Order: sequence, then structure tokens, then C-alpha cells
Amino acid sequence: MGFYKYVKQAWKRPKESFGDEHKKRLIEWAKAPAVDRVMRPTRIDRARALGYKAKQGFVVVRVRVRRGGKKREQVSGGRRSKTSRQWKAMKVNFRHVCEQRAQKRHPNLEVLNSYWVGKDKTHVYYEVILVDKMHPSIINDKDIGWIVLPTHNRRVYRGLTSAAKKSRGLRKK
Repeated sequence: MGFYKYVKQAWKRPKESFGDEHKKRLIEWAKAPAVDRVMRPTRIDRARALGYKAKQGFVVVRVRVRRGGKKREQVSGGRRSKTSRQWKAMKVNFRHVCEQRAQKRHPNLEVLNSYWVGKDKTHVYYEVILVDKMHPSIINDKDIGWIVLPTHNRRVYRGLTSAAKKSRGLRKK
């Protein structure tokens, strides 16, 4: 087996594979900002599979989202409040929310993809791969050069990323 296969196996059960180290990471991530740039991907196997390359023009951002549903807004006016306090399901998945927040924080970059890195009792953590479309190394790259085209502007807000397609019901899983 290659190196990436061992890493992939370890990430299937992070609590058993990494033990206290994973718990320490989650505590650090909870204290960090909600959208935090990281120097290198936490899950190198997953990042590489989704198109990440260790070169200029690629940025990895860890995003934290609160777990749970969404509470309906309080109604104002003369209606009874029985239904106003109920919880409702979110229309998009956490991964898509993370991609949108990363795009909002870094408007000059384009979201390529994202992957799960952990969860605790209150938060879910994803790492989002962002690409600088104006960087010469991205423009000249044959694998990722497609993202420079004007048809790929603001992919995350138009529902064109993998997570967005899943939440829109365009994928089986």
C-alpha cells in the first residue's frame, strides 16, 4: 500500500487512529477564528484527490460551523406563537455553508472543493480548497486551468461545487 492509502485508512476512524492528538486539535480549532487559513491541508490524501497541489495559487482554509438545525424567526403581529418557535431543517448541508463562508471571506479566490476534518459537540469543521484565478501558475496549469474561464465565476453561489450539487439533489449520495 502507498502512503496515501494508510492516511485514508487512518482518517476513517480518527478518534481511534489519532487518539488524544485529534482531541487536542479540536480544542485548538474551537479557539481559533471561524474561518482560518492553514499552511497545509490536515488530510493530504483527500485534498490531493480533490485537486489540491502544493504550489502557489492554492489556499486551504479551515471553516467552523455550528451543528444543529435552524430556529424559525419570531413572528411579529397578532398571530399565535405556537409554530414560530419550532426548529426546521437547513436547506443546504454544512459543507456547502462552509464553502460559502470561505468564499465570502476570500472574494478574490474561487472555491474548488472541500472535505470534512472533524466534529465536536457544537461544531463541524471542514477544510475548503481555494484557487487564485489570476495567478500565473494556475493559468498555465493544464489540470486546473479550466477554473480561469469566465463560466466558472462564483461557482459556490451558483451551486456548482460538489457539496452544492449534493444538497440540490443532483447526486445519488
